[in-house]
Amino acid sequence: MIKIAINGFGRIGRPVFRRILDKHPNLEIVAINDLTDAKTLAHLLKYDSVYGKYENPLPEDKVLAEKDPAKLPWGKMEVDVVLECTGLFTKIEDAQKHLSAGAKKVIISAPSKSEAMPHFVLGVNQENYNPEKDNIVSMASCTTNCLAPIANILHQEFEIESGLMTAIHSYTNDQKLLDSPHRKDLRRARSAALSMVPTTTGAAIAVIKTIPELKGKIHGLAIRVPTPVVSLVDFVAKVKKETDVEGINIAFKKASEQDNLKGILRVEESPLVSVDYKGSSFSAIVDAASTMVQEKKLVKVLAWYDNEYGYACRLAEFAEFIGKKL
Repeated sequence: MIKIAINGFGRIGRPVFRRILDKHPNLEIVAINDLTDAKTLAHLLKYDSVYGKYENPLPEDKVLAEKDPAKLPWGKMEVDVVLECTGLFTKIEDAQKHLSAGAKKVIISAPSKSEAMPHFVLGVNQENYNPEKDNIVSMASCTTNCLAPIANILHQEFEIESGLMTAIHSYTNDQKLLDSPHRKDLRRARSAALSMVPTTTGAAIAVIKTIPELKGKIHGLAIRVPTPVVSLVDFVAKVKKETDVEGINIAFKKASEQDNLKGILRVEESPLVSVDYKGSSFSAIVDAASTMVQEKKLVKVLAWYDNEYGYACRLAEFAEFIGKKL
């Protein structure tokens, strides 16, 4: 068994807990660390406003409440992989505390600003993982995990010359329910439930860390919208090789059938809307009916993703991928 500890039991920590218990018999969750009391965590796991009631109980004897990761008993618990889901310890020197506490590997569930931090997206660059030296890694973000497979396929098949991404993203806990000061963004200080909110995203930068040949070629922003879950990547790219709508959709369909993208990429031809993708385990679902091509070289692709559960599925898979290489 691969022993897993989850640090941070919020909107990513709880879905990844669910996914591991439901789909990963080779993974054993030995500890959950969160400063919230175990009774509250158990209640939030069981009653979820988005995903509904969950019957598997939280083992409260495995819940810790330690603020300093360096003081966690990872060595005593023989933890193989820590899933760092707080959003706080994204720098190498901060995540290193988990290793100092005795863990073997750390996966950060957010992009990192540390230049030396390797970023991985399943279906794109996991083959670059080096178990001998990659002890702390980032799995980028939910948006990166959607955009990277899309951009990678377009680049391989048609060669991207430049591109712009808009992430039409459901609101998150980083926003305010009612108008209230935000630590750095005046727009995110406004009510998340009442407005569409343009803001920044690190997804385009994180994609470059997984597909280095796109450096200097793509950029993007996000628009937070008043929905609780499911988001949409709108990617527009100028490509070198001439193509049409059929050519683009065929390329994605063929790619989705490859072993490395099964369960990660899907092509949807039905006229669905965001709520239909709630609970989807895919990283990117191409909306085939929305694909557009102008003058043979300007391409527009829409791809849906459940920004919580879909990303949590990849975290669980990557934890098993890393654990098997220990």
